[in-house]
Amino acid sequence: MNDLLKLTIRELLSLYAAKKLSPSEYWLAVEERVAAFEPHVQALYLYDPESARAQAAAATERWTKGETLGALDGIPVTLKELIATRGQPVPLGTAAVELVPAAEDAPIAARLREDGAVIFAKTTCPDYGMLSSGLSSFHHLSRNPWDLTQNPGGSSAGASAAGAASFGPLHIGTDIGGSVRLPAGWTGLFGFKPSQGRIPIDPYYVGRCAGPMARTVEDAAFSMATLTRPDWRDGTALPPNDFDWLDFDIDVKGMKIGLMLDAGIGLPVEEEVRDAVVAAARRFEEAGAEIVPAGPVLTRVMLDGLDNFWRARFWGDIEKMPEERRALILPYIYEWAEGGTYISGVEAVRGFNQTIEMRKACGKLFTAVDAVLSPTNPVVSYPAEWASPTNDPARPFEHIGFTVPWNMSEQPAASINCGFSKSGMPIGLQIVGPRFGDLAVLKLSRAFERWTGGIAAWPEPPGA
Repeated sequence: MNDLLKLTIRELLSLYAAKKLSPSEYWLAVEERVAAFEPHVQALYLYDPESARAQAAAATERWTKGETLGALDGIPVTLKELIATRGQPVPLGTAAVELVPAAEDAPIAARLREDGAVIFAKTTCPDYGMLSSGLSSFHHLSRNPWDLTQNPGGSSAGASAAGAASFGPLHIGTDIGGSVRLPAGWTGLFGFKPSQGRIPIDPYYVGRCAGPMARTVEDAAFSMATLTRPDWRDGTALPPNDFDWLDFDIDVKGMKIGLMLDAGIGLPVEEEVRDAVVAAARRFEEAGAEIVPAGPVLTRVMLDGLDNFWRARFWGDIEKMPEERRALILPYIYEWAEGGTYISGVEAVRGFNQTIEMRKACGKLFTAVDAVLSPTNPVVSYPAEWASPTNDPARPFEHIGFTVPWNMSEQPAASINCGFSKSGMPIGLQIVGPRFGDLAVLKLSRAFERWTGGIAAWPEPPGA
């Protein structure tokens, strides 16, 4: 790998400031990497190297004059395809949607442009972001850089593949049930889902958040000052903050941390995953934290209720679509959504009410603990061609038991690598904090990264 690609955002900005490296020079290293690895991982949509060169050149000129725009000036970034960028279509991962250019930037894109980031591509996602998979009826099949036969997870599939393939330091995904953390876990990245409203989004719906995905905790944290600036379009947005997102000082001594090894429902935790998470918990214990067992917060009634609500909501979105366009939706998702035709309004409301039950269960747990550790994903990996770890539309959410409750409770949660399987695949540790405790989650994540040293060697393109 070109040594430039190993640099963190902090290191890049330092070199830019010292005029030892320009954004243009760094971009060319990223462009070369994309040329070598993208044909294999298929992570990108609307990749535009010519535009990126122009953006990097403008950033280079600003750095030369000492007139930078913001904290990410000259830093290459990708955005998940669901995040609108002005003048470009938002296909929502599906061949069923007509390609109409977006009228304006979504909040995240607007903030990044304001700070001079080099937005060089969108990243792939499955149809409507409704799978934890790189499978889509519109995009190419995205693959896991660690093993091209395996799935990168989703729905921020392309973001995770791009990050693990070292296509620059920062990639922004979205998350309603684990769509930042799940793929981060399966690709070794650090993925952060902040408290609801911390990063303004548009459109908003229950549980939907956006968050950074990066190879290091610090790179993800660097983006937060930019992404958290307010935007009137998100009615759930939190007040402006003056946090120092790069203050990682923490002493875990005396903290009570829950260890959750059973999600309560869904796929059982594989032995290699369990062992890696238990070993991670020991790191916190050795540093002085008290590790206590934490029972599951999710029940079958809760998950099935959420499934009913999501099916009914999604069917309501597509039922008036012309039949010929509906037929273009990925069959797995269409078969799942079609179940919404049999769900009454009353049943849909009852399903929605289960999100409140999740919130209550999560809140109760956090009266007894300061943080929670758990697996991010219950399984090590699954084939690239599968739509989900079960590949069964009748059982679509059996893998999100550890992640989805924290969306509904609006709590911050992150996934960080805690080891590798015998097959060489990354294993994710989820770290959950109290509502609005975003800084605490970042601090705990950075502490763990320091203890382990993080991932030293990232995947290389075939034949490299």
